[in-house]
Amino acid sequence: MGKTLAEYAAWLDERELIWPTPPAPVPPKATAYLKPLPEVRAVLWNVYGTLLTISDGQLLHLVDDPLRMEVALEKTVQEFNMWNSMYRKPGAPWELMFQQYKPLVEDFRLTAKVRKGEHPEVDSAAVWKKLVERLLEKKHSWDQSIYGGLDDYAAKIAFFYHSALQGVAATPHAREALHESNEAGLLQGIVSEGQCFTLTQASRVLDPGRSTLLSRSITSGCVSLSYELGVQPPSERLFQPCLEVLREFGVGPGEILYVSSRLAEDLAPAKQLGLRTALYAGDKNSLRATGAQVRDPELKPDRILTDLAQIRQIAGLG
Repeated sequence: MGKTLAEYAAWLDERELIWPTPPAPVPPKATAYLKPLPEVRAVLWNVYGTLLTISDGQLLHLVDDPLRMEVALEKTVQEFNMWNSMYRKPGAPWELMFQQYKPLVEDFRLTAKVRKGEHPEVDSAAVWKKLVERLLEKKHSWDQSIYGGLDDYAAKIAFFYHSALQGVAATPHAREALHESNEAGLLQGIVSEGQCFTLTQASRVLDPGRSTLLSRSITSGCVSLSYELGVQPPSERLFQPCLEVLREFGVGPGEILYVSSRLAEDLAPAKQLGLRTALYAGDKNSLRATGAQVRDPELKPDRILTDLAQIRQIAGLG
């Protein structure tokens, strides 16, 4: 039995590896609107671009910068000793892996089964599992006492690759927003684009050294990540798991506030379901909203935050 993903992440930290860092948040031109919503009894959060700042503003499988792709794939190939089990063709190891990785990501998108109007999400661990299965043809092996079986191994590769591709950091005052909402008795949950490693990644970034903030703050079972349902935002279906959990606590859609930096992708479907919505407009890098969208009655968020600490005022916490 191998390490859990959380134990693996801690083990990587002990090795003091060098990871990319996201750019510092740049405040956009935005005016906060913080009138209290006393009816709110629960807060749902988007992760990337809201609780976490991330390079490119959102979680990606591929980036346009060839150098970043080279660095991430080269590190991954070396870390997991893949080169010895790869078929030899002209080109550097990262190039040969890229020639397999990119078509697989695209194929997963094309073959995914989603409902009409939905956009498929790619399960990063499933992509790496397929790549490892190809490596097994040339007797690739790994230390199962660290990495576990094939599925666990693929999940750890996915975590390592994405960590090498995109830097993440805690959004300013995200820790305080989670803690204070919890202390005020608000139920909390996650509805977000995400992968099998997202909660582990967020826990470690938001609560360095302890990694317990999310587990203390998030209501049990109130987590919905895009890789699990195979569908990307915008999708009303992403909200259903959390709505069902909160319904068991007697909390209806109109008593739930959803916070995200993306208006059309995230807040619009939440609004359609009857949730209250708050646009986080604290970082140009992640903000996905135009002035016209903010004024559009069908998209207009109920509240606008320029700092996550302002959740106190919206939720009537003082």
